Amino acid sequence: MLERLLALPEIAGLDVDDPSRLAVHAAVLRRKPMLAHVFRECHELMLRLDRATFGHTPGLRVELGAGVAPVSGTLPDVLATDVVPGPGLDRVLDAQDMDLPDGSVRALYGQNCFHHFPDPQRFLTEAERVVAPGGGVLLIEPYYGPVASVLFKRLFASEEFDTTMPGWRTDATGPMQGANQALSYIVFVRDRERFERELPGLELVQTFPLGNYVRYLLSGGLNFRQLVPSFSEPALRALELALRPAVRVLALHHMVVLRRRA
Repeated sequence: MLERLLALPEIAGLDVDDPSRLAVHAAVLRRKPMLAHVFRECHELMLRLDRATFGHTPGLRVELGAGVAPVSGTLPDVLATDVVPGPGLDRVLDAQDMDLPDGSVRALYGQNCFHHFPDPQRFLTEAERVVAPGGGVLLIEPYYGPVASVLFKRLFASEEFDTTMPGWRTDATGPMQGANQALSYIVFVRDRERFERELPGLELVQTFPLGNYVRYLLSGGLNFRQLVPSFSEPALRALELALRPAVRVLALHHMVVLRRRA
């Protein structure tokens, strides 16, 4: 019900696995400067974490599932890839079967793509192979706090938010259809002992909620109507700052930082 009420007219009825979705989303992003600013902030945060966590590790920076807001728009040296071709991408790359040499990558970046991988363990095994020791993986994913859990269960008919899903594999039927937005919670929080046991080459360095949730939510993201005028952004930034003590309750996304052990 909430999805139908807030959906943009050009998004309503669009097959989420239709390649034309990328062109539609690109047009939405061009008219939403507040959302573009949120994406840029996320890109800059990923670069700061990359520099602070992966030191002088050599190799490529590669974004998976880049979509229409690739990190390369902010950081030109990042290779923009996705599982399907699209404008602004450098190459097509399957995150679960990466056509990259062993140890050739300094950092893998992912924005809201991990929960679309049908077999996350296969991806993490591939990450362990292609990332050089000392390098790692930076993922921005749906958070699991009270507000996020309620919203994500109601906003996307094509995706679920099921923290009780047994195992890690999802029933995804396409690049976008059938994902479980709670997958990062399941793998890195609920089943952390399993993650550490079965993927000993990857260290979970940190995970924390992001504080730009007010602007992201009110911008409508790529699929929904913007609820406030763009000129309100400075006031919304101030509100996010004031609400920082409650970020673990209110946040919509979180950052996951993994490092390849030496």
